[in-house]
Amino acid sequence: MNSAELDGKEYWDIVITPERKWWNLRLREIWHYRDMLTLLVQRNFAASYKQTILGPFWHLINPIFSTLIYTLIFDRIAGLPTDNLPPFLFYLSGNVIWAYFSSSFSGTSNTFNANKGLFGKVYFPRMIMPISVVLTNMISVSIRFGLFLIFVLYYYFTGYPVLISWWVLLTPFLFLLNAGLGMSWGILVSSLTTKYRDIQILVQYGLQLLLYVTPVIYPSSMVPEQFRWLYFLNPIAPVVEAFRFAFLGEGTVRFETIGYSFLVFVVSLTLGLISFNRTESNFMDTV
Repeated sequence: MNSAELDGKEYWDIVITPERKWWNLRLREIWHYRDMLTLLVQRNFAASYKQTILGPFWHLINPIFSTLIYTLIFDRIAGLPTDNLPPFLFYLSGNVIWAYFSSSFSGTSNTFNANKGLFGKVYFPRMIMPISVVLTNMISVSIRFGLFLIFVLYYYFTGYPVLISWWVLLTPFLFLLNAGLGMSWGILVSSLTTKYRDIQILVQYGLQLLLYVTPVIYPSSMVPEQFRWLYFLNPIAPVVEAFRFAFLGEGTVRFETIGYSFLVFVVSLTLGLISFNRTESNFMDTV
């Protein structure tokens, strides 16, 4: 904090007040701390491959290895359909979206407990921490997405039935919506885990269950028509289907389902920000 004198009075650049209204989110402060946000993103990304032999190459090895496992188990052994798409491309497309959501959700759901030491020593907008997690994961998902595009072009030019549609123009929106859902749910959970640690354990089980009701390892066409509306109550499902349809030409995609996912995101983000804002004022007494 810096002070200056003007007309004989002392003025401060930043004034920290002990109390504020619960609806005062102070989002403008995040921009003032943008340098800190940049440093956190750089630190998080470097720490993800620090003291490893292959380093950043793990961001390529991980999606390839997990997609090969999906292909072996669910295509070769279980024989699940992939809507006439190359199995590797089918599973890789779902992997790109799901990995970004799950890493953003799990990474932000432990914000207060994981950073209580730092939060108790210095002031800065606490929302910087979950935002830095999402931005760091965006770097990782960009690498996965680039890898996915390479395989799409390979299959396309080798004659496989891959149809790229105009939905590719919505790719930035789909990624932002995906990240928004992960972060909004994460900050809501992080606010609850300051008092109830059991929720953090339930999050891990919940993510595993959510994977099986998301069209990552099987297409939505496998779900009976009369139950499909119930299936798409999962807001991640329309995002995965839209992404797959955009680049591969197969999938169940409608503007209504995307609109529903966006509505869930807005409601979740609003509740998450309010809950996060209320928790950060007194969480040091409970963690």
